[in-house]
Amino acid sequence: MTDSGGTASWDPGAVRSRLAELARRDPGLTRTGADQHGYRLEPPLPADELHAFEALHGVELPQSYRDFLLLVADGGAGPLHGLFPLTGPTAYPGPPDDWAADDIRERDRRPGALATPFRFTERWHAQPGRRFDGAEMVTGTLAVAEAGCGAFARLVVTGEQRGRIWYDDLEVWPNLAPGPEFHAWYTAWLTGTPDRR
Repeated sequence: MTDSGGTASWDPGAVRSRLAELARRDPGLTRTGADQHGYRLEPPLPADELHAFEALHGVELPQSYRDFLLLVADGGAGPLHGLFPLTGPTAYPGPPDDWAADDIRERDRRPGALATPFRFTERWHAQPGRRFDGAEMVTGTLAVAEAGCGAFARLVVTGEQRGRIWYDDLEVWPNLAPGPEFHAWYTAWLTGTPDRR
């Protein structure tokens, strides 16, 4: 569904209904990430918290993501191992020092990082023997989900690719790869069939 401005809009009731169906079809939580998010959503983010985040970082988040936060949820069930909350701590079980995503989230939020435009428009691979600064490679993006083994899905918040998901695998096989717009990314996960192991 799209609004009159041409951007995709959210139907919170439909999202929750589909999550309930996914949970019913996957009682053993075997779909990737389900054992962590349990097909549950966090409450929506209060508008004043969203505005405070944007003012602090000097950005306006892409509309589809803003609407998701305000209307649907501030994290929880979603692609990969679930969506991170925008402002609160990650909610995954286990000792806090075991959760590397907290370090990534902190790095994303260092002064000026989100307001600096993301510079890539096509896939990037590290060249053998060439050093690179992982933090600088992902300026202008916000990690929104963890894929495992140090890989993340990132939402571009500043730059030409604004609103799109990019996949960051800078730890193991150094590369950055473009993906779909946030709404399409989340909806594709939501409407997909649970994985079978």
